[in-house]
Amino acid sequence: MTKVLIVTTVGGFLPQFEMNDVRILQEYVAQVHYASNFRNSIYKLDQKSLSEQGIICHPISIEKSPFHIRPNFRAFRQLRKIIDEENIQIVHCHNPTGGVLARLAAVTSHCRPRVIYTAHGLHFYRGAKLRNWLLYYPVERLLAHLTDCLITINKEDHDRAEKFHLKTGGTVRQIHGVGVNLDKFDIRRDLRDTVRSKLRVPEDAFHIVTAAELNENKDQSTVIEAIAQLDDPNVYYSICGKGPLADQLKKRIRRHNLQGRVRLLGYCSHMKTILQSADCFAFPSKREGLGIAAVEALACGVPVIAADNRGTREYMIDGVNGIVCPPGSTDAFAGAISRLKSDKALRMQMAEKCRESIVHFGISDTEMRMRAIYQEMIRDTGN
Repeated sequence: MTKVLIVTTVGGFLPQFEMNDVRILQEYVAQVHYASNFRNSIYKLDQKSLSEQGIICHPISIEKSPFHIRPNFRAFRQLRKIIDEENIQIVHCHNPTGGVLARLAAVTSHCRPRVIYTAHGLHFYRGAKLRNWLLYYPVERLLAHLTDCLITINKEDHDRAEKFHLKTGGTVRQIHGVGVNLDKFDIRRDLRDTVRSKLRVPEDAFHIVTAAELNENKDQSTVIEAIAQLDDPNVYYSICGKGPLADQLKKRIRRHNLQGRVRLLGYCSHMKTILQSADCFAFPSKREGLGIAAVEALACGVPVIAADNRGTREYMIDGVNGIVCPPGSTDAFAGAISRLKSDKALRMQMAEKCRESIVHFGISDTEMRMRAIYQEMIRDTGN
């Protein structure tokens, strides 16, 4: 039996995004181990449920910030111990810190497992801050030498990763994110009024929805400022997600007296339902590797107002399935909201194109690519 260790920085990342990979591995009769920080997860996390699904959980002290030296060094030692004691043959790591510590642990272990690293958006990219290039680029370039398969989720990252020198025989592959279940995220116009009633959004209001961690990069504050600038009492904004900037966003909402129309809903496990109530989806992220939340909105036929970045360029077509704005531009987001609100025909026209624009992001395409990667890795372990 092949033993596979999945490593992420945030404990809820696997149940949120990687369960299809787990299913594929278990179909290949692989034993799946999962190492992460299971404290303070921003996503729904139930270790008991993971164990019942045959996933062996290993809590480690890993922290998202690379500057948390002590806990991350402890996590490195914990990972190396797990690899050796469990005789791990394949390590699949995610997120920058998880990718660094897991690859170092793998190469310094006695087992020397095969290593897959999924880069959910490299931190160095066209337009990134100089400090990102100085900190992350040399590290990723060096660690590529320890990587058997480097998976990227957008073309810009793929083209850059192709210039890295991987382990002998190593490959760079591109997938369209974790894939969206197009049967699950579909168009259900009949749910609109019912969902709005539960969310306390008036039937005739223009309802904007966002789903993302509440942090500086996701930039929900730009949309709040845009709504304040419009000063339109019929614009409502539902922000789904948890994160460190929750209190700051609440203060910003109160400062503009928007409490009745702009609400923080916390983590929402039923996004497919909430999206049915939306007139548009706001995706103001400054940086995205891909942005699966926006793809899910498009799958539900909801036009997207997105910030221009390498992730959204994979699927956004300005004026066709939504409106693309410069990152951080309050004026541009305010203009886009006003334009969609005032032109229902345009919204309907965009809605017709939304689902068509993301057919290649379906889960079946991602599954096909991940099966090929796992088959190759398992074959190379001799199992």
